[in-house]
Amino acid sequence: MRAVVYERYGSPERLELREVPRPVPAAGEVLVEIVATSVNLSDWEGLHGSPAYARLGGLLRPRRRILGSDIAGRVAAVGERSTRFAVGDEVFGDTMPRYGGFAEFVAVPEAMLAPKPPELSFIEASALPQAAAIATHAVALAEPGARMLLNGAGGGSGSLAVQLAVVKGVHVTAVDNAGKLAFLKSLGAAETIDYRRDDFTRRGPYDVIVDLVARRSVLAYARALARGGRCVMVGGTARALIRMVTAGALLGALTGKRLGVLLVRQGPSAFVPVAERCVAGELRVPVDRVLPLARVAEALARHGEGRALGKVVVAVRED
Repeated sequence: MRAVVYERYGSPERLELREVPRPVPAAGEVLVEIVATSVNLSDWEGLHGSPAYARLGGLLRPRRRILGSDIAGRVAAVGERSTRFAVGDEVFGDTMPRYGGFAEFVAVPEAMLAPKPPELSFIEASALPQAAAIATHAVALAEPGARMLLNGAGGGSGSLAVQLAVVKGVHVTAVDNAGKLAFLKSLGAAETIDYRRDDFTRRGPYDVIVDLVARRSVLAYARALARGGRCVMVGGTARALIRMVTAGALLGALTGKRLGVLLVRQGPSAFVPVAERCVAGELRVPVDRVLPLARVAEALARHGEGRALGKVVVAVRED
C-alpha cells in the first residue's frame, strides 16, 4: 500500500510517499480502507518531535513512522473477536496514539471507531473526531450568557468550539490572525481580535478563556479573567504545561481564579454527538482545503503554520 513515511524528526521535507506492507488487524481490530484523513496539531508536533511530549513514542527517532489520526473510510477486514463492524461498513474515528492515517489502510481497535453518518461525506467525517472532542470539552466549561475567549480559534478545534458556544448562548470573543477574522465572524463570534495587533490578555474580563495556542504567561491569563473565572490551555510546551499546573494552581488559590490544562476524553462518545449536530444542520464542518496523499507535506505545513481556516483534509482515494 502507499503511505507517507518519515524516519527522523524535522520539517515536512522529511516526509516520503512509499510502498509499505499493508497492516493486518489483530484481535479486536478492524482494517480500514482510508478515504480521507484530516490534519491535527498533534501531527505537526509528531513530525517535529516538539514539544518534548511528542517524543514519548521515540526519543531519538519516531516509533510511529506514519502520521495522521483522524480517519474516515470503509472496513476492509476484521480481526478475531471483532464484532461491531462488518466488511464494507463506513466508519470514522481517531487513531491516536497509533497514528497511521496518511496511508491507504490502517488497522484500528474497533472501540476507536463509530459508524459514519451517511449524511456526512468522508471528507467531513474525517475532519471531526479530535477537533470535536476538544471543542466539546472546552465549551462545557462555559454557561449560557458567559463571556468566553478562544485563542487560536480559526483552526479545526476552534472553529467547532466557536459554533458550539454560540449555539449554547455564550458570548464568544475569537482570537487569531487578521486573515481569519471574517471567517470567525461568519461562524457567529460576537467579537474578534487580531493577536498581532492587540493583546487579548489586556481585554476582558472573561469568564472562560480557552487557549488552543498556549504561549502566554500565567499572570497574563489571570489578568484577563473575571473573579471566579477559569482559564485552560490545550497543548503547549512542556514548560508551559508545568507552569500552568503549578504556578497556575497557586495563583488561582490566591485570586479565586482557576487556571489549568484542559483534559480531553477521546473516543466516539466525545465526537459522535458533534457529528449528529452537523447532520441536523446546527453546525457546519469547516474544511479549508482538500489535498491528495502525495501532498501531505503541504497539508501539514498549511495547518502547522496557522494558515488554515478550519481543517485541512488529505484525500487518500476518491470517494
